[in-house]
Amino acid sequence: MSRSAHPAGPRHADVLPEGHYSAPPADLNALDPKVWSQTVTRDEHGVLTVGGIDVKRLAEEYGTPAYVLDEDDFRSRARAWRTAFGEDADVFYAGKAFLSRAVVRWLNEEGLNLDVCSGGELATALSAGMPAERIAFHGNNKSAAEIRRAVEAGVGRIVLDSFQEIVRVAHIARELGTRQRVQIRVTVGVEAHTHEFIATAHEDQKFGIPLAGGQAAEAVRRALQLDSLEVIGIHSHIGSQIFDMSGFEVAAHRVVGLLKDIRDEHGVELPEIDLGGGLGIAYTSDDDPREPHEIAKALSEIVTRECEAAKLRTPRISVEPGRAIVGPTAFTLYEVGTVKPLEGLRTYVSVDGGMSDNIRTALYDAEYSVALVSRSSDAEPMLTRVVGKHCESGDIVVKDAFLPGDLAPGDLIAVPATGAYCRSMASNYNHVLRPPVVAVKDGQARVIVRRETEEDLLRLDVG
Repeated sequence: MSRSAHPAGPRHADVLPEGHYSAPPADLNALDPKVWSQTVTRDEHGVLTVGGIDVKRLAEEYGTPAYVLDEDDFRSRARAWRTAFGEDADVFYAGKAFLSRAVVRWLNEEGLNLDVCSGGELATALSAGMPAERIAFHGNNKSAAEIRRAVEAGVGRIVLDSFQEIVRVAHIARELGTRQRVQIRVTVGVEAHTHEFIATAHEDQKFGIPLAGGQAAEAVRRALQLDSLEVIGIHSHIGSQIFDMSGFEVAAHRVVGLLKDIRDEHGVELPEIDLGGGLGIAYTSDDDPREPHEIAKALSEIVTRECEAAKLRTPRISVEPGRAIVGPTAFTLYEVGTVKPLEGLRTYVSVDGGMSDNIRTALYDAEYSVALVSRSSDAEPMLTRVVGKHCESGDIVVKDAFLPGDLAPGDLIAVPATGAYCRSMASNYNHVLRPPVVAVKDGQARVIVRRETEEDLLRLDVG
């Protein structure tokens, strides 16, 4: 099929249908550094390179789809967060964003701690050598086996999420003859400006113990009475993909109010406060995330101001960036399979992946960018919808974006900012194989999570 063999879909902004898009960019070959990792550029032929390797070579060697992760960018962002918060605070990378043994080693080498929320994540962390005392264990329904393994390993903190869990952790710690460090997760009634499914601090959701009605105070009261628990602080998390710091200000005010009540009732000033993560990244050029040093300064000032007003010593702050570290470091590389123009609407571009490697568009109505990366093009922009290969009409990767009008089967396109919550939420829907994660650095590439095979699928099917 020639690059001009298919009829054109809508191109000019004055004839485009309504949708979630801006006007076509002036240059479709330009790469916005906000949404791409730090080593991404184009060579003289317009081929995208990352870590000194071009994507054509990556596609030939590792196939598509593939997650391509820029190791230098990951390490740089990890260091930026560590440096921004300094020695008087703790940075816990949220493993749920993306976790592998290579990532655990990078985190360990860069001096970050690790937040896990399942037995599998804990096993990955321990197998890759993360010191247990630098691990925090989250989750709203930890099993007794998971708790036992965490306590036996000596994790630095377990975040208690319910009254039942207070008893459960205390019982296991007592059986094992140890005193487990814990935090109480509270819901502070803050409505984060984000998608309903990733806003986590309003009362009507599954996480934490509400401040309302004195429930959080009662949880602290019970935990302080148990000798096998050492209550080190309060944990709060207000949501994900947040750009507005005002929610953190309200949350900090309410958490510090609880700390004051604890001091007044029990004569104890808890030494730590965890404000969670949730800071947003740029998925499109319209997003404007804050830098780590700005976030650190703002959070520190908020907590210090609130503690001074309550006449409390300022506790040690913890934060849990996951998406903000790994999200921008990776892109997903696809090969175009079909190009289907719909007259007066848009052109559907089907790729060799889809909702099995990125469920966020279907799940959260997430918006992404996309670019032609195997060549440059001076063709007129056309409005496209990038879709996957699954038997599902909701199998959309990028809802509305402009790509060159000469896009054709065999071209490579890439969706940036897919380092977080894409591989970690990937599935085998339609028995599609999950892609590999390929790390690139200094002109070298290596697989850190291999591509699944049909043998992997059949090995689990024992019927």
